[in-house]
Amino acid sequence: MAATQDAAAIGGELAHLRRAIHAEPEIGLQLPLTQDKILAALDGLPLEITLGTALTSVTAVLRGEAAKGDGAGGAGSGPVVLLRADMDALPITERTGLDFASRIDGAMHACGHDLHAAMLVGAARLRSARRAELPGSVVFMFQPGEEGLGGARYMIEEGVLDAAGPRADAAYALHVASAELPTGVLSSREGPMMAAAEALDITVTGRGGHGSEPHHAADPIPAACEIVTALQVMVTRGFDIFDPVVITVGSFHAGTTNNVIPDEARLQVTIRSFSAESRARVRESVVRLVHQTAAAHGLTASAEFVDSYPATINDQQEARFAAEVVAEVLGEDRYHPQPNPLPGAEDFSYVLEAVPGAFVMLGACPPGVDPATAPFNHSALAVFDDMVLADGAALFTELAIRRLTR
Repeated sequence: MAATQDAAAIGGELAHLRRAIHAEPEIGLQLPLTQDKILAALDGLPLEITLGTALTSVTAVLRGEAAKGDGAGGAGSGPVVLLRADMDALPITERTGLDFASRIDGAMHACGHDLHAAMLVGAARLRSARRAELPGSVVFMFQPGEEGLGGARYMIEEGVLDAAGPRADAAYALHVASAELPTGVLSSREGPMMAAAEALDITVTGRGGHGSEPHHAADPIPAACEIVTALQVMVTRGFDIFDPVVITVGSFHAGTTNNVIPDEARLQVTIRSFSAESRARVRESVVRLVHQTAAAHGLTASAEFVDSYPATINDQQEARFAAEVVAEVLGEDRYHPQPNPLPGAEDFSYVLEAVPGAFVMLGACPPGVDPATAPFNHSALAVFDDMVLADGAALFTELAIRRLTR
């Protein structure tokens, strides 16, 4: 097929770009070096490029020659498809030993966003070369700040969904995995694909005192311990096992030594849910439980949500369409339905709240390595295979043209 052949022909160039991005990873919303690399790779293509203001994003619009209209989304502009790649790194010190490993201390592309960016550049090149076939427009969304900062939300606020004029009709994203999926295998599902994630900070406040005389103090530690266990009971007794909720207390800090009752105890919690209904209910229930448990001990408590992403919900029709495109373009054996949602979180969820679309996983485990035991994404040892770059670029390309002509 032309798309896979054309993608294979530029596979070496995409690998070169990916490795350049990998060697200079940047964290957060401001990725000037990465933005420069993306802009250089897109230079000369017939794209309308807009740069972000709150973040170093790149939005590139390709208008089909058969649907130019007035260039501003007027009559004849046709349908619009959005393709997204995140491009930020993680605060991890790389230990892969690769010859293109990170040269930036404490930063690593451990989640494969370097591959996503290179694949989307490849799609922009491939689709630009066949611009005459396009009956609409394609928006290429290069996004910083996926790792906990909600970069997608910033780009939406700055107009990425309407960059071509009309609102995007569909949106797609690919995400590589260094383990679990065999190399080159794609996986997705209809409905919930990834969890909503909440970060919750809890502080239980009492009154410090001498460890030998707790009756003269108001000890926050027993109340905090009770909160930890009560949260688990709340999950098992209060939520449907077929619409699950996960609560993990990952950090518990109180006191400085053995004979001093501290003034406060602090907990850091992550909460995962898979539907808007459970998400709303668990947020309300957790806050109520914290306050009432503390009050039962004669103490006060605060519960503050400091970070959150909604659940990533694939549109049923678009997820089915993406699976069909994978089978037709890459082969039926290359698509494995995802049986259950993944408990990780993704800010592409903000896009899918506004536009129907699909989020698809792509196995990138290196050859000769067992996907069941390979280091997974976010590991300092995570390694991703460049050989999937051409397939990712081809799939992005075909998702766009087939959706525009559907």
